[in-house]
Amino acid sequence: MTKAFLSFIFSLFLFNNFQAQTAKSFLYKGTIDGKITVTFYIKEEENPCTADLMYTSMYRYDKSGSWIQLDITQNKKNKNQFVLVEHGFSGVMILKKEGTNFNGIWISPDSKKQLKVTLKEVRMTKKETESYEDKMEKVNYENNDC
Repeated sequence: MTKAFLSFIFSLFLFNNFQAQTAKSFLYKGTIDGKITVTFYIKEEENPCTADLMYTSMYRYDKSGSWIQLDITQNKKNKNQFVLVEHGFSGVMILKKEGTNFNGIWISPDSKKQLKVTLKEVRMTKKETESYEDKMEKVNYENNDC
């Protein structure tokens, strides 16, 4: 009985480690329209059903304390192209990944405003990653809690 229990615990530990290794987090800083500074946090992980990559993300204008949740879709034919829709459809971004950076445009919901977006990847400490994870969980809860 003890061997079975220890094997079960060990299996759970390995499974959790495997799950943790498949998720990657990235921080990007840059500008919209060349003058509005922004910070993006993107988490990438493997979809357990399809093995495709799935993304959870948020961003904020640096002068604002509010985070905006993003729904990200990756182009299946060109893996470097992404569409990011702001929660509540307050804007859309079409971005192309070039190395470790993103470039593209932000489009207003009425499509009358189109602004250039430039983002560069920034390294994070483990503590910063945990802080962004907590913020993203809070934003997701605020947007999706019934």
